[in-house]
Amino acid sequence: MRQFSDFKPEKPSSGRETLPAGGYVCKIISAKVEKNDWGETLMIAHDVSEGDYAGIFKRDYDNNEREDKKWRGTFRINLPNDDGTEQDAWKKKKFNTFIWSVEESNPGFTWAWDEKTLKGKGVGLIYRNKEWEMNGRTGWSTEAAASDSVENIRAGKFRMLKDKPLPESRKAAVAPAFTDLDDSDGELPF
Repeated sequence: MRQFSDFKPEKPSSGRETLPAGGYVCKIISAKVEKNDWGETLMIAHDVSEGDYAGIFKRDYDNNEREDKKWRGTFRINLPNDDGTEQDAWKKKKFNTFIWSVEESNPGFTWAWDEKTLKGKGVGLIYRNKEWEMNGRTGWSTEAAASDSVENIRAGKFRMLKDKPLPESRKAAVAPAFTDLDDSDGELPF
């Protein structure tokens, strides 16, 4: 075998810590409105602040050695366009529920249409399993998909969200999974 440069035996990566689906008491790290092709999104950066997973996103960020590392603890709320559509009504409901969750979790706080005032506030976030696809590969991760009060999260009085698989149209584009080899004749294919 030919020796190559930069050889150094090293311990395998232990992988990223994952956050299971469920409800978590979180602290808002920052909030900002971002413009995109379909309107505006309120981006909430947060970290889990209580329990076994407290600080999971800070640990992930600090341990990530990539130059393009990103904060994984995000909750996105697409903001309404006030166009009267059914989709717009759904966006308003999600936003209104989020603001109720923050106000209920932080006595004395009242929303005044300034996203910067959300920094440092507590909120309950509910994570669900979501299937992803990238470069022909698929897998599952979790995403913050709903909010509730900190009290409801602590008491377990929240509704678990259904898993969100890829739409069938995206699954068809993914390469088929590994199939078992037929080794009934005892010969390997290589």
